[in-house]
Amino acid sequence: MTTTRQERPDMSRRQRLAGIPSGRRTKYAMLVFWLVLVAVAGPLALKLTEVQNNDTLGALPAGVEHSRAVQRAEAAFPDSQAPLAVAVYVRDSGLTDADRAKVDGDRAAFARYADGGQVPPPVPSEDGRAVLVSFPVAGDDEQRADAVADIRDRLAADTPDGLRTALTGEAGATEDVFDAFAGMDTALLLATAATVALLLLVTYRSPVLWLIPLITVALANQLASAVVYLLAEHGGLAVDFQSQSILTVLVFGVGVDYALLLIARYREELRRHADRHAAMAVALRRSIGAICASAATVAVGLLCLLAAQLPATRGLGPVGAVGIAAAFLAMTTLLPAVLVVFGRWLFWPFVPRHDPDAAGHDAAAGHGLWRRIAGVVGRRPRAVWMGTAAALVALTFGIGNLSIGMPGDQSFTTEVGSVTGQRMIAAHYPSGTVAPAEILATAGTADEVVTAARAVPGVAEVGEPQRSPDGRWVRVAAVLADTPDSDAALRTVERLRTAVHAVPGAQALVGGDSAYLLDEERTVGRDNRIVVPLILAVVFAVLVLLLRALVAPLLLLASVVLSYVAAMGAAGLILDAMGYTKLFVGIPLQTFLFLVALGVDYTIFLATRAREETARLGHRRGVLHALTVTGGVITSAGVVLAATFGALSVLPLVPSVQSAVIVGVGVLLDTFLVRSLLVPALALEIGRRTWWPSALSRPASPPVRTRPTEPVAATS
Repeated sequence: MTTTRQERPDMSRRQRLAGIPSGRRTKYAMLVFWLVLVAVAGPLALKLTEVQNNDTLGALPAGVEHSRAVQRAEAAFPDSQAPLAVAVYVRDSGLTDADRAKVDGDRAAFARYADGGQVPPPVPSEDGRAVLVSFPVAGDDEQRADAVADIRDRLAADTPDGLRTALTGEAGATEDVFDAFAGMDTALLLATAATVALLLLVTYRSPVLWLIPLITVALANQLASAVVYLLAEHGGLAVDFQSQSILTVLVFGVGVDYALLLIARYREELRRHADRHAAMAVALRRSIGAICASAATVAVGLLCLLAAQLPATRGLGPVGAVGIAAAFLAMTTLLPAVLVVFGRWLFWPFVPRHDPDAAGHDAAAGHGLWRRIAGVVGRRPRAVWMGTAAALVALTFGIGNLSIGMPGDQSFTTEVGSVTGQRMIAAHYPSGTVAPAEILATAGTADEVVTAARAVPGVAEVGEPQRSPDGRWVRVAAVLADTPDSDAALRTVERLRTAVHAVPGAQALVGGDSAYLLDEERTVGRDNRIVVPLILAVVFAVLVLLLRALVAPLLLLASVVLSYVAAMGAAGLILDAMGYTKLFVGIPLQTFLFLVALGVDYTIFLATRAREETARLGHRRGVLHALTVTGGVITSAGVVLAATFGALSVLPLVPSVQSAVIVGVGVLLDTFLVRSLLVPALALEIGRRTWWPSALSRPASPPVRTRPTEPVAATS
């Protein structure tokens, strides 16, 4: 096998780096380094939840109209920014005197929690079957949490038979979110670790070996959490529950993938080398290029989210990138050192013994199933890639089951009090009663603004203007005729904004729940148009640098994009059966990133091995040999990653379940169809031109038939 001048320095650098964790003495230095690192990182990792700021989960960019309306309201009406609690009372046969007595008693009790110490009069429905008691809850976050708990207890106490009650409004909804996610970070971590442990046991069939990558990735997660905590505490990084959950899943999923790849190569080299230090040096040198490219692709792809305007999406980028960097560092430094320290017995009962004849032995001989799959691909590559592509295209039709835009009452996987209250209100009041649009305008134009708002189709009722304490501004509530999160309500807000903006001198802004959803929809649309092409460009650039070619990166990128579309279609069929077809607006972009960046991992592992084997065996034999020897480990890695993302389904939030299904299905499609069949079949169809314009695309001298023994001395 020949190497170019450019490749020799790279190989030399990789060999020196590989010698550090695998050296006879330096492996112990590496272990000491990690012990110190974990001792420092552990206490910091435990503090990560202290710097969580879940306000970013619902925040919009500062420049959109809803955000500007909120800022103006906070400045003009500083005493009325407390979250609203809405107590709902419903009796289907009509309210009784006992029911009204219950309402009056509760209202008097609620005064102690109300901002200003007073609760407005109850608002009965026109049908006489329901009544609302609304008031802003005073205090800081902790005091409001205690108040909401007491309010719920009061609502449930001494309730006449047949009277249904619920607490909704912003105060009730906020506490429902916190209650639903209480302890979920621990539950997610345990579910993820248990999933990975089970799959590693099945993969290695060893009572000991599975513990090594699991413990290593757990330490990587500690390191990542500590770094994220420091960035949040001192660097202004926004961390929320979503990004912390994704951090755990990414570190475990990607870290175990890297471990599987390295351990498989190490096992292979142990049969060729009597010295395990030399075997690890070769395995690490031959693996680190693919692992580094994979980590770079995912990390840089995540950093592309910094171009997004939606704060929750933008904040996910650097948090995830830190996790990928920690997983890469642990799996290329700590894991090799631990494996070398413990030696071959870790693989018991399937211990790889040194075989002097293994240097010339075909590594593919021990992969019977994947030799047969490679044989099928090699005999009929055109039929394989066309059939696989047709299957993926057929799956894309399932996208028709999905729609963008999740109603607020469908966000939880279980029924919560605030959602129950919203449904009770919707059955007895105009749809927009609880969440009216809020118009803020100059005080001198109040009458003109009210007149303009009342003339807008879709506005059911416009309240009286409320003047600010300084007399400069007014606030006007406009009840919409349609449900606040419906498309009709969003279009009404567009018309309302147009109408009040046209009032001279009003400086009018329209906020409220429907306005929020409209601005969120526009922001996400903008992010999709900017970030998706950026991710594709970054992934393509990394692949070009890795493979030193143009055709192969285009082929890999196109296959992953097709896999993403097919995954959305397949997920559409699954989510339709689950009843979760209305996607949260941020799901398409986030899942696109994960599937393109993570999905290309497996083709990177295959393509780098194919490039290596092509230089040795020729293009056709090299591609098929790479498919054979990487098939088992990459399939295991794909199953682990899919199952790890599946752990997100333990969270009681529908968007988390949707992400788990889409990413899980996409990774499995990449693993079993794209990487195993489509990519190698297309590479055979295209031939050596796959590697154009590198030297591998040109006819070469007859390939080397056997792998020579690689002289690698054990390093110190």
